[in-house]
Amino acid sequence: MTMHLEGPWLSTTGKQKTKKKWPSAEAKRKAEMLDSQWKSLLKQQGIEAEEKRRKRALTDAILTTSPKIPPGRETPKINSLDTGWVPCVKIKDNNYTGTKIKGIGTMHKSNAVPVFSDQEAKDISSMRR
Repeated sequence: MTMHLEGPWLSTTGKQKTKKKWPSAEAKRKAEMLDSQWKSLLKQQGIEAEEKRRKRALTDAILTTSPKIPPGRETPKINSLDTGWVPCVKIKDNNYTGTKIKGIGTMHKSNAVPVFSDQEAKDISSMRR
């Protein structure tokens, strides 16, 4: 399925955030008042969110993504088994050289059966579906 056959809801472009729409002017005033009270409370307590985030980002240790192996758990190097070199050559086709089988007949659909006598060949050829 290709993107040009789908609707705009699958697109990753044009996902801009719009202004928040308030149900009423009173709701907007109340939300702004609560936000300003919260910011003043944080300032009063000596906690400023932006400054706190910046300081934490600057003082945190740098993360390393390489796994640490605990001592005593190192995997020993085990060499592969050397079996020697063997040439890859084509095997000769097997051909039947006996006298017992007269041939191969098809009984139902593509079911191959060996034919041992002329009578069997006639029976197989006269079989109905």
